[in-house]
Order: sequence, then structure tokens, then C-alpha cells
Amino acid sequence: MRHRMGGSRRFHRTPAERASLMKNLTVSLIQHEKIRTTQAKASELRSSVERLITLGTQDTPHHRHLAEARIGNRLAVAKLFDDLGPRMAGRAGGYTRTYKLGSRHGDGATVVQIELLD
Repeated sequence: MRHRMGGSRRFHRTPAERASLMKNLTVSLIQHEKIRTTQAKASELRSSVERLITLGTQDTPHHRHLAEARIGNRLAVAKLFDDLGPRMAGRAGGYTRTYKLGSRHGDGATVVQIELLD
């Protein structure tokens, strides 16, 4: 049975490689506000980014420290708390949207565009 197995995609990577992949995707999404990736990676990315944006809605030193510990990029943390957090403060979640773009030519993986809402 697969009860409560959310976030269990492995992507054929070691745990350290998976953590690095998610950090890099998170930083890219925060900096560019829109990225293209596979559907599986986007659905894993969505939960971590939405938690970080929820942290960004309250600008406290503790929340900044937690965000920097999770993504490890000061520029992305600054944008998260100075730009994205206040912009998303009126929302009660649901900060991202994904669009299916089709399948990748090489391996047939479903490619999506994940973006931050205004």
C-alpha cells in the first residue's frame, strides 16, 4: 500500500542529488518566476515552493533563517521576502500554476511550465 507516500519520487538519483535538484529548481523558480521542467519534477517542486512562499509572507529573522537553510541562496531569499512574500500575502495558498506543454521529443516525458501567480 502506498498510504501517505507523498514526495517519494526518486528520479533515479541519490538522496543528495535529489536535494540538490530540488534546491536548484526552487532557486530558479523564485528568481525567474517561470520555468519549464517535467511534470513529475514540477509536482514535487510545487509543495516545497509553496511552503517557502508561506514563510515569506511573514518577514521575521527566524523565517529568513529557515528559508536560507532550505534553499541556500541569499539572492533568492531576498527576493522571496522582499518581493514575493508581500505580493502573495493576500492569498491563502495556491501560489503556483502549471501548464502542460506537450511531450519531450527525446524520451516522451510530459513537459510543463510552472509559474508563480501574481
